[in-house]
Amino acid sequence: MTARIYKPAKTAMQSGSANTKAWVLEFELEEPRRVEPLMGWTSSGDMRQQLRLRFDTQAEAVAYCERHGIAYQAFEAKPRSRRIMSYSDNFAFKRCDAWTH
Repeated sequence: MTARIYKPAKTAMQSGSANTKAWVLEFELEEPRRVEPLMGWTSSGDMRQQLRLRFDTQAEAVAYCERHGIAYQAFEAKPRSRRIMSYSDNFAFKRCDAWTH
């Protein structure tokens, strides 16, 4: 049973930074998923894959894993590389590239 500790990225459907501040602990699959023959749904007998724990810091998540004897992999958060710019900057005189509209 291995757990992953990571900071989730923001989804493409949102412009804000909701649900990206907390660190998440998720468990890896212990047994493969299988297809139910009657309905065709995907199922698994592993109940830990449904568990998702949130922590304020990475250190809290690591301490939880060590306290409970859970093997873990911690992934560092990547810094955002987006340049923050306001809408009025599209029409500024100091703009370096050509305005295309």
